[in-house]
Amino acid sequence: MSFNYLRPLPTPEEIKAEYPLTKELIENKKKRDKEIADIITGKDDRFLVIIGPCSADNEDSVIEYVSRLLPIQEKIKDRVLIVPRIYTNKPRTTGEGYKGIASQPDPLKEPDMVEGLIAMRQLHIRAMKETGLTAADEMLYPENWPYVEDLLSYVAIGARSVEDQHHRLTASGFDVASGMKNPTSGDFSIMLNSVYAAQHPHHFAFAGHEVETSGNPLTHTILRGAVSKHGNATQNYHFEDLIRLHNMYQEMDIVNPACIVDANHSNSGKQFKQQIRIVREVMASRKFSSEIRNLVKGVMIESYLVEGNQKISNNQTYGQSITDPCLGWEDSEKLLYTIAQLNM
Repeated sequence: MSFNYLRPLPTPEEIKAEYPLTKELIENKKKRDKEIADIITGKDDRFLVIIGPCSADNEDSVIEYVSRLLPIQEKIKDRVLIVPRIYTNKPRTTGEGYKGIASQPDPLKEPDMVEGLIAMRQLHIRAMKETGLTAADEMLYPENWPYVEDLLSYVAIGARSVEDQHHRLTASGFDVASGMKNPTSGDFSIMLNSVYAAQHPHHFAFAGHEVETSGNPLTHTILRGAVSKHGNATQNYHFEDLIRLHNMYQEMDIVNPACIVDANHSNSGKQFKQQIRIVREVMASRKFSSEIRNLVKGVMIESYLVEGNQKISNNQTYGQSITDPCLGWEDSEKLLYTIAQLNM
């Protein structure tokens, strides 16, 4: 037998019952969800900034990071809405390496999926309780959705998942803003087809059930750069790329045409400091073109307490990424204020 079934996982209902949300947290999430939805649909002209570590690898350092965002959010709340990245699942290009707190709560220990589901839920709830900021996460594994559907205010579908039918259909049942990244090939058509699919109703098998979904009108695109056939990073955040995406949106039956620009990954060539320049360029393009201003609703930034990244070890630097390199706190704080100034 190819599969060795180790143990059954607790159901979403069991996990939610053990780690529930208070009425206050539920109401706060509804408020945050609506604010994000209003930005995506153009009812609110604030700018969305999805910012945080590449992977949420340590509960305490992630909570400290999110807590530092709170006073900044208060100062720039009229122009910017901050959504912390709390990415509990991490895709791996080759399948090897740290896969996130949902799979491996302690990076130095063996994977534990039960403890991972608990750690994932506890981390999101703690961030909500201590800061009031509901978060974004990547839905790398669609089956995880029922465990966190009451916690997340933003969901990303990654570059390696966006072509997958199961991800597209699952996203059609999300009730929060959901971003579809362009595939690693950079093909805009694939990304837009995924948005179209997720915006429409579907009938399919999910989590052991026959289900129907109503479609998610808040599904939109995320530009994250691409990789050429020669293995080189190519960018898609420039003015011409944004106009091209705008024009392609117009040719399709897609409501609420919107885009988030991911300033890292292939757009920066994983040169994390370049995120500062890239965000500034995107903001300049929005100033120059009303079409781009109406299209680009926000940016995604990888940032942590300490800049760069490190290998997993017994002597890890607190608050430094163990996956992709990130901006450090000082640069991130300055960039957030810069974005607010430029979103006039």
